[in-house]
Order: sequence, then C-alpha cells, then structure tokens
Amino acid sequence: MDRDLTELSALVDALRRDRRTDPYRGRRQYSLAARELAERCAALVDAGDGATVVPVLRKAVDRMTAALTSMDDSSGIVGDDLQQIMHLYARACATAPPDPKRLAAWLVQLECDGPGWPRVLLRDFAPALGGKGIAEVERLVAERAATAGPDSWAGRFAIRDLREQLADVSGDIDRYVQVLAEHLESAQQYGRIVDVLRSAGRAAEAIDWARRGLAAKSGWPGTEELRDALVGMLLDRGGDGEALAVRAAEFERHPALAAYRAWAHTAARVGAADPAPAAVERLRRHVAERPAYLPELVDVLTATGAHDEAWTAARADPDQISRQRWLTLIEHRTLTDPAGVIEPYARLVELQVNDSGDKHRYRRAAQLITALQEACRAAGQQDRFAAYLTDFRDRYRRRPSLINALDEFR
Repeated sequence: MDRDLTELSALVDALRRDRRTDPYRGRRQYSLAARELAERCAALVDAGDGATVVPVLRKAVDRMTAALTSMDDSSGIVGDDLQQIMHLYARACATAPPDPKRLAAWLVQLECDGPGWPRVLLRDFAPALGGKGIAEVERLVAERAATAGPDSWAGRFAIRDLREQLADVSGDIDRYVQVLAEHLESAQQYGRIVDVLRSAGRAAEAIDWARRGLAAKSGWPGTEELRDALVGMLLDRGGDGEALAVRAAEFERHPALAAYRAWAHTAARVGAADPAPAAVERLRRHVAERPAYLPELVDVLTATGAHDEAWTAARADPDQISRQRWLTLIEHRTLTDPAGVIEPYARLVELQVNDSGDKHRYRRAAQLITALQEACRAAGQQDRFAAYLTDFRDRYRRRPSLINALDEFR
C-alpha cells in the first residue's frame, strides 16, 4: 500500500503546473500523466482499496482544475481527463466515504467559486454524501442563494444548477419539475421536464408540457427534439391524428424540407396518405405571396421525385435559387435533357466568375465550363460550345488569371 501511495503521489506531482509555462506546451504529456493516474487509481478502486486513492484523486482534481486556468485546452482533451478523474473520485468516495459535510462544502465551493470545470454531478457523489451530506449541500446552496449578488451570473447559474440537481437526486418528481419550471428560458428546459415525466410514466403531463414548450419557444433551438418527443408520445397512446396534426402545423408554420420529411415519415408510420400534394400546394401558395419560398418548393418537389416540376419552378425565377441547388437540379436534368441545361450552366459560370467573395471563383468557373462542354457534347451541339468559349475568352481577355484557370482544365 505504501508503495502504491508513493507512486500515485509522484503521478499527482506531475499534475502540478507552473502558471508561467507556455500555455501551448506540455499538454500531451500532461494528459498522459492524468490518464496513467486514472488507470492506476481505477485498478485500486476495483480491488476494493478506495481509501488509498480518495485523497490522491481529490488532490488531482484540485491541481488539474488550477492547471486548466493557464493551459490551452481548446481541443478539450485535458478537460475530458479531468472529468474522468472527477468521476473516478466519486466512485472512490462511494467505497470509502470521506466526511460528508466536508465533501459537501468542497463540491459547493467548486461549483460556485470554481472556474467552471469540472462538472459537479451530485448524482455521482450521492452515495458518499448520504443524507447528512445532501442536507449540507441543501443548506449551503440556500445560504449562497440568499447572499448571491444580482450581477453574479456565474454564481446564480451554479446555484440554479445545484438546486436542480438536488431536486433530481431527491427522487421527488413534482419537486424536480417545479424547480425546472422556475427557469423556462429555452426549449431544452421544457424538454427536460418532458423527459422526467415521461420516464415516470406520467405521459399526459409530459404531453401537456411538450405542447406548452412548443407554443412558448416555437422556432427556438431544441424545439425539433421537443416536437419529436410530443409526436412519439401521441403515437404511443394511439393519437395518430393528433400526431399528424402536429407535423402539419409545423409545416404550415415553417414550410421547409425538414418539416415535410418529418410529416411524411409520421404519415408513413401510421399508414396515412402521402402529404406531398398538400405540402406542394401550401408551398405554391406561399411562393405566390413571397417568392423567397421558391427554394423550399424546389426542395420538396425534388424530394418527392417531381423533378420536372422542380425544374420548371426553378426556371420561372432563377434568381431565387442558390448555385448549389442549381447544380443539383442541373446534374439530374442533364440525364434526360442535356440541351436544356446549357443556358443554366452558362448563367452559373457568369455568377461564379463575378463572385468576388470566393477566392477560388476562377477555378470553380473553369470546372463549370468543363461540365458545360460535356452537356453540349451530349446534346450534339459542339459548335455551340465552341462559339460560347470564343465569346467567353474575348469578354474576359483582361482577366489572365481566369484564362489561365480555364486552360488548366482544357
């Protein structure tokens, strides 16, 4: 045991880092030392010797936390190592619990006064904290909440996080939902409530919270996951029509390809009619009012296999269609109508040549001209391409870089 402790102490000493050290140096060696320590400590915990590693891992967490304040860890490697050490410390504490009040004080201080890492997970430490330690965390968090400054965003966030975690480890679903509901600032927060109620078998309440979240945070990040959860729960209870209505309503709100695909997937799952005709009709109405919806119409038509309609729609107002979409349309159209893609290809060449924001515009334009030549050859219009190329070279003769790029592909 003494030998193990000596060797572990040497590994922990390697985790001490001078703040004056170049922040970009020594990260790999530091990470290797942390991983070796974790491997050795994990073996001892597995062997039932948690008491030996508890103080070692505590010191390692403190040293790594401090080291990361002056080390470049943009890759997140050392941060991941620290989180592993923290998890291992919780495991060790469960087998050889330290004083629960002191452990509680350290965890609260790390969360509230630390630099933001490692992540404190009370559920991991709950076995070591026990009832006495959890009660101490509750007391300390309440004390912090009473004295936290209104401008201390980090402190308020840490207190909120700990309160939510305390509610979680309490096992009281209603308490947990109540605490989460105090800060309904995002769709993800509604999603957490939905998840906990759903896991507890309280589907009706979960559905209600999902609907509330979609109404309050429509279009926010995380709403797609919330909508998927709502649809899944409705389908689970046989609400096929309700699930389809949710998908249709989202497409009406935001008629885009992703919304159509979700609608079509749900329709296929319940054996309902393909919503493609209704989706296309709605998009045509939107396009008539706002031409900016044309790309979405083209995307949906393409996704449903209506390639001719997609082509016709795009040709009606080509300026609304991005170059990438045009390339996709042209590549498909070339197979059946090579003559029809010649003019659109020529238009894309001009757009590419004059795209001053693209430093590779000449090379990409040359690639398009090569594709244009292939289309002319497939259409039996080689003379047309020869005339086009002569005219192109003449118009851009004062752009030697463009001509050189073109010659590289010829």
